[in-house]
Amino acid sequence: MTAGTSISLGPSPARREVLTRRIRLLVAATIIYNVIEAIVAITAGTLASSTALIGFGLDSVIEVSSAAAVAWQFSARDHAVREAREQRTLRIIAVSFFALAAYVTVDAVRALTGTGEAERSLPGIVIAALSLAVMPFLSAAQRRAGRELGSASAVADSKQTLLCTYLSAVLLLGLVLNATLGWSWSDPIAALVIAAIAVKEGRDAWQGKGCCAPPTAVAIPAAGTETDTCGCSPGCDCCS
Repeated sequence: MTAGTSISLGPSPARREVLTRRIRLLVAATIIYNVIEAIVAITAGTLASSTALIGFGLDSVIEVSSAAAVAWQFSARDHAVREAREQRTLRIIAVSFFALAAYVTVDAVRALTGTGEAERSLPGIVIAALSLAVMPFLSAAQRRAGRELGSASAVADSKQTLLCTYLSAVLLLGLVLNATLGWSWSDPIAALVIAAIAVKEGRDAWQGKGCCAPPTAVAIPAAGTETDTCGCSPGCDCCS
């Protein structure tokens, strides 16, 4: 401990339980929405022969597995048990990111090489636009609760939800451009960028990155020490 550094206790047991319940509710909402999203997207994609829509639906399935892993972790009533499950949950989330990146990459390459030509899909445009509106709020709420609780898995899962926002934007742009201008190449190009982001987030989750705040106590730098906008020290990616 260096001079000028104070100790700040983490959330109290009562506050920890409030945050835990909040994460459970957010995860449940994410699972329910993604199940609906997967059904609509895969059905619409099959009818329109759209690999992008089908891929988006499969991404929703992967998101459900990630959220279910966090739900399993936070289903434990005892805080020590939840902590013990943290690393395994992070591994599941990381694998979900890698699986998503692999699928999106293969799907994008297939689209770029001219495998199949998707038809217009109004239901696809609607579900992509709805996801673009809903997902950022779910992601931000879970990320805030996860940071305060000091749960890297909750933060990592919130990034999975945020990635769905990016995919929604990519899908929406691709569907609209395909429907209006016939630019079928725009979606796979953007999807490759999303795949690269997914690989990075998967690597961070595997390494346990994503939240700096420990669940018990943290050292708070003295006044004048550089921190970022959420109170993390330089080099920490809890705000990313």
